[in-house]
Amino acid sequence: MTITGAIVLFSVVWFMVFFIVLPLRLVTQGDAGEIVPGTHASSPHEFALGRKARITTLWAVAIWVGLAIMLTWGPWGVRDLDWFGRMEPPRVAN
Repeated sequence: MTITGAIVLFSVVWFMVFFIVLPLRLVTQGDAGEIVPGTHASSPHEFALGRKARITTLWAVAIWVGLAIMLTWGPWGVRDLDWFGRMEPPRVAN
């Protein structure tokens, strides 16, 4: 796996985990009973973005390490994910 591939894989994993973590333990303004004028009742009451980013980073690193190990030394590689044959070397005519 190249450095660029590792960075792209980590970014994809981080954002996927982030979108899973965002709604966890969400208390809306409607649930809290304190709706700020001009906002929806479904808006977050207290949005702890830093805490959610830290949780996301911890989980993303663990998942990324597992995926990187599997893709580098495991039974499957990047070429196994090539379903359309685009990574095969071109055939030379004799």
